[in-house]
Amino acid sequence: MVRLALRTGLRWKLSAAIALVGALVAIALSLVVHNAARGSMLDNSRDVQTERLNFTQKIYESTHQLRFGAKLDDPALPKELRDEVTKGKRATYLEDTGQTTPKVWAAAPVAGGRVLSIQGYFPDRFAVLDDLDQALLIGSTAVVVGGCALGVLIGGRLSQRLRKAAAAAGKLADGDTSVRIRDEVGGRIRDETDDLAWAVDAMSDALQKRIEAERRVTADIAHELRTPVTGLLTAAELLPPGRPSELVRDRAQAMRTLVEDVLEVARLDGYAERAELQDVPLGEFVTRRVRALNADIKIEILRDAEVSTDPRRLERILGNLIANAARHGKPPIEVTVEGRVVRVRDHGTGFPEALLREGPSARLTFRNADELTDGSTGAVSVLWLPENAPTNTGSFPVIQLPDR
Repeated sequence: MVRLALRTGLRWKLSAAIALVGALVAIALSLVVHNAARGSMLDNSRDVQTERLNFTQKIYESTHQLRFGAKLDDPALPKELRDEVTKGKRATYLEDTGQTTPKVWAAAPVAGGRVLSIQGYFPDRFAVLDDLDQALLIGSTAVVVGGCALGVLIGGRLSQRLRKAAAAAGKLADGDTSVRIRDEVGGRIRDETDDLAWAVDAMSDALQKRIEAERRVTADIAHELRTPVTGLLTAAELLPPGRPSELVRDRAQAMRTLVEDVLEVARLDGYAERAELQDVPLGEFVTRRVRALNADIKIEILRDAEVSTDPRRLERILGNLIANAARHGKPPIEVTVEGRVVRVRDHGTGFPEALLREGPSARLTFRNADELTDGSTGAVSVLWLPENAPTNTGSFPVIQLPDR
């Protein structure tokens, strides 16, 4: 089952919530005011009808004449009202269907056991109630519209602060450790957004300190390993010729290279070492270095370009990519230069999904070639070089590729 998620902005959610609450409050108040006003009008109509009945009764008892539409023993008299009058009481009664203006009855007992009654409508009074309902409707609509506007205003402000915080957090995730979310959020009013910004900044500072501590530990370990590894390599050179000696020297040299790479990465991360930048023709540089590594590698210069880089580090990166292709891929290995882009491709099974998903990005990217006729895909490493140095503290770090 596929569940669709509807994404809406915070300002619209807040606006809808305020509008809904405003509508409910307005409806509740309108009903209370309407019922109170209607009840007051009905009570007033009873009082008026009672006064008319008193006046009519006095005229009838003195002149035996009926005025104001009064009747004796009216057959339309409601049963409830008749029962009250037969008890010797003066009473009123409302015939209210809820559709039209209520009919108001008033009745009283007179001589001879007869019932004097009067009935009538008060449309002018209830017309005022219609005007009141219209005013309540207009007022309720104004409250809802005002609530929506207020929700958009407040929600827009809060949403803007959250978007700034999200953008700053994105810069922080991209490696810009100088970003402070609390500075990006800003504003005079302090709320939970500022608390979130302070918490994220504190976490960023703590994480940065931890990374720096780990970098120093790594650099210290690599530095301490440098001397014994150099001594091991020197001792290996003194071994008598033979296959075992070659294996020992080869492993010792590999360990020394690894230690130097780790130490150099630590220095570059800590800006303790500057790259020695030079302007070099990329096509010629790649051709010479690749030929020195492996004469069987196919080199194709589609378009040459001059780049500003550290030749020593570029040579090491290129060597790592070719060594990775030779170790984990299949021949033939192809190196292509197109402008400032260098591609290294083998014809093996390609990179694993985990490496494609989590491997280097930006200046160095990994992808797999289209499927070949023999069923293999091949791995393609793409190295992007800038025209000029990106910073004053370094260029390209030494990249160690994980085993595939």
